[in-house]
Amino acid sequence: MKHTAFTKIHEKFGAKMLPFAGFYMPIEFTGINDEHITVREKLGVFDVSHMGEIWVKGPKALDFIQKVTSNDASQLFDGKVQYSCFPNGKGGIVDDLLVYKVNNETYLLVVNASNVEKDWNWLVKQNTDGAILYNASDEIAQLAIQGPLALKAMQKLTSTPVEDMEYYTFKKLEFAGVKDVIFATTGYTGSGGCEIYFANEDGEKIFNAVMEAGKEFGIKPIGLAARDTLRLEMGFCLYGNDINDTTSPIEAGLGWITKFTDSKNFIDKDLLLKHKNEGTSQRLVGFEMIDRGIPRHDYEIADASGKIIGKVTSGTMSPMMKVGIGMGYVQKDFVKAGTEIFVVIRGKLIKAKVVKLPIYKG
Repeated sequence: MKHTAFTKIHEKFGAKMLPFAGFYMPIEFTGINDEHITVREKLGVFDVSHMGEIWVKGPKALDFIQKVTSNDASQLFDGKVQYSCFPNGKGGIVDDLLVYKVNNETYLLVVNASNVEKDWNWLVKQNTDGAILYNASDEIAQLAIQGPLALKAMQKLTSTPVEDMEYYTFKKLEFAGVKDVIFATTGYTGSGGCEIYFANEDGEKIFNAVMEAGKEFGIKPIGLAARDTLRLEMGFCLYGNDINDTTSPIEAGLGWITKFTDSKNFIDKDLLLKHKNEGTSQRLVGFEMIDRGIPRHDYEIADASGKIIGKVTSGTMSPMMKVGIGMGYVQKDFVKAGTEIFVVIRGKLIKAKVVKLPIYKG
């Protein structure tokens, strides 16, 4: 079981700790609803040091990234971040990831914690053109400070302007007295904020500075359980639930990160283009419960007659909306917003409706 640089701090805050993706991680502190609402209305800090970081360098770096990812990395400028995925050669997804462009010969790939080894092995196998790969996952700590007040609070810790940074960009800066911190404005909550990357040995110093800077705004440490409810309200995919080795990015609604430009030849390009042009038999949708009930992962989805038309991939009680919400794959005739579907809960058909993402519109 791996530990992050913040394990002792989490325990000091009274976190409920459990194994997650091979790490000993904080699941909740003061309770999911309280933590969730704190992030939506103020700001919270997440330990996301379990995520993987892989450097791709050298003159062949861009060619390699263009081959292994679905999005068009040639559109990136220095300091820009892009959401993408690794197609697996069979129409499925190895993982979804973020691509950071430092310069023409330096890129950082940020991948899911549970897939670091799988992703690394996949990239090494595909690296036939001589890109320089380095897995820095065990050396880098990462905090996500999320919420509408996050950037205002974090501005106190750096002289570099960060409050006006565009979404999905990053800067390398001095932060809380630590040099060369990567400060990015991506986020998995839909409430704004930043992610900061730094060496493990600077972890305690930076965490304490973040908590102190956020104190006047009501900052709290947030666990992985609220991270999941926050991302689900936004309709953001979770690898292993909503996307996996068998789901196509097209049926997962990730056509927008799958670019079929003439200059880009990537793994599965022809197959995924076929999916795009001919359509897929099922699509991932967001939905909201009409009847009382909480959808859960792997619950069946039916039509009004009880015929099974799909399966729930993620579900919860929305802390902001106070109704059950979820995502799931349904047959293509049921994907339109407003369509009635039914979640099978304990043998009963519980009414829901398909909604446009994000599920929570606040």
